[in-house]
Parts: sequence; structure tokens; C-alpha cells
Amino acid sequence: MKGFDAEFQDLDHYIRVITERIWEGRRLSDISRYYSADCAVETPSSVSIGIEPVIAGTLATLAAFPDRRLLAEDVIISGEEECGFLSSHRIFSPMTHAGSGAFGPATGRPVYARTIADCVCVGNRIVHEWLVRDQAAIARQLGRHERDVAQDWLDQLGAWQKPAMPTAPGGYLSYLDPHPLAVAYANSLQQVWAAADTAGLKRSHAGSVITALPGGEMAVGLPALQSFWRAMTGSLSGACLQVEHLVANERRGRATAVAARWRVRASHLGHGRYGQATGRPVEIMGISHAEFEDGKVVREWHLIDDVAIWMQLLDPRV
Repeated sequence: MKGFDAEFQDLDHYIRVITERIWEGRRLSDISRYYSADCAVETPSSVSIGIEPVIAGTLATLAAFPDRRLLAEDVIISGEEECGFLSSHRIFSPMTHAGSGAFGPATGRPVYARTIADCVCVGNRIVHEWLVRDQAAIARQLGRHERDVAQDWLDQLGAWQKPAMPTAPGGYLSYLDPHPLAVAYANSLQQVWAAADTAGLKRSHAGSVITALPGGEMAVGLPALQSFWRAMTGSLSGACLQVEHLVANERRGRATAVAARWRVRASHLGHGRYGQATGRPVEIMGISHAEFEDGKVVREWHLIDDVAIWMQLLDPRV
């Protein structure tokens, strides 16, 4: 890979190694080595610019969860070395809530949560990143409702405030893969959001599909997955879905993997998953991974931050 250290065999190897060094190895100084000075990072509730916020966020997380590990489940790759690769990195994190922090005083409870990070990588550095963590899963395992955590965070901030994410540098453009399975997956997301059509999932998903959902929940089987989507789309009306990144990776001896980063803008006009309708606008930044066998999704992961959604609904300024 042009511009990358010779030790890295490919982008998958690069992402796994630097993640292990920074987190398991606690080599926080490596953040300055592997992140560009002006790296922009977007989460569902924030946008930051530069290395210092990345270091500060890592230190804050380790203060609350000092034994946190980042175990790579998959890295789904696109792009090229000139304008930038993109790694969609799905991580499973076991940790213990041993310190005070964003989730309140230490409880000593064990926690398990997933994250997906989409990182643009050029010349041995991460230059742009989109990251979604299942914050609701953490809250629930600590005995709290994600709505209450959202209220705490709003109280600290004063109001919902999220600046615009800058454009990715160096000529990088998010990829929209024409691979048939990638297109089929994007279409399935479009149907459930824009058309509120869960019946269409029968065409794209296996009846025995297993899906990881926000809040640390699992849907086992197509009816359970359809129930989740009905609850989401029943709460949020007029949804406009934009697929920002889409790629399929075919792997020899393994299921074809698809990664999709997407953004939905809707209005909270229905009762259900997010309480009584408020009429407020909501933006959801999601990242999904799926594995296909015989042309249908058999395993799936939807990373959606319910805490960020509740923050928008509870914002005192609206």
C-alpha cells in the first residue's frame, strides 16, 4: 500500500494492528502517529476536528472502562491508495464500568457493546472517520434507560448542538458499489425507511436471519426483524434515507459481506419506540453490516445510537 509502513500487509491488517496498539496496548501516543492532525470524526451526537479530541475521548473512555477491549469482528474495505481507502470496522467491546464518567458513577458492572467505525485511510493515517457506538446497550447494562442518559448529556451541554461534518480531504469520495448484493441491500433499507415496507424483507433476507439491534438487542428470525423495523418506522414519519457509503466484499470460503453507512431525516410523529410523538425533526446516522449466503442476508448488524435520538427529542431549545 503506497505511503503505508511496510509492516502492514493490507488495510485489514493495518486497521487491526493500530487499533490493538492504541487500545489493548494503551499506546495513546500512537494516536498522533496514525491520525492526521486535522482528522474530522463524526458520531451521531458530535463532530470533532483534530487529534486532541480523539485523545481526550480515549482517555475519558478508559477512565470509566479501564479494561475496555476492542475485538475486531470484521473489516469491510473499499477505496484505493491515491484518494483513500475506507475501512468499515466492526468491533465488539467487553469492559467493566469501574470509573465515573459519561454514564455516571462507577457501578462495577460488566458491559458488552458494539461499535462500527468507517475510517478513510491515506498514507499511513486516518484522515476522516464516522463512528457509531451502541450507547443504549451500555446504558441498559448499567441499569439505566437511554432516555435518562440522553437527558444527563443534554443537561451538561445545555442543548443539542452538532456542527456540520467537513468534506473528506484529498479527493476522497464515498463509494456506492454497483455489486448486485450491495444494491439489493441498499434497496432493502430504502424500502423499510422510505416506504415502511417490511414485507419486502422477505426478498432480501433469509427467514432465519439473525440481526444485532440497538440497545444490545437481537432479532432472531425474519418476524422479529420486521417487528423492529415496524417500531422504528411507526415512530418516525416522512423518512428520507440517504446511503452515503456502500460496498460488498466477496471472500473466498466466507459469506459475502456488505457495509452501508446511511443517514435518515424524519419527524417524530408516531407513538412507540421513542415515547409520545413530539413532532420534532430527527437525524439518524447509522452503519449496517450484512452477510449474504445464497443471495440473502443471513447475519446482520445495525449500529444506531438511541441516546443521540433521545437527545434530539428532549432538546429544550426546540
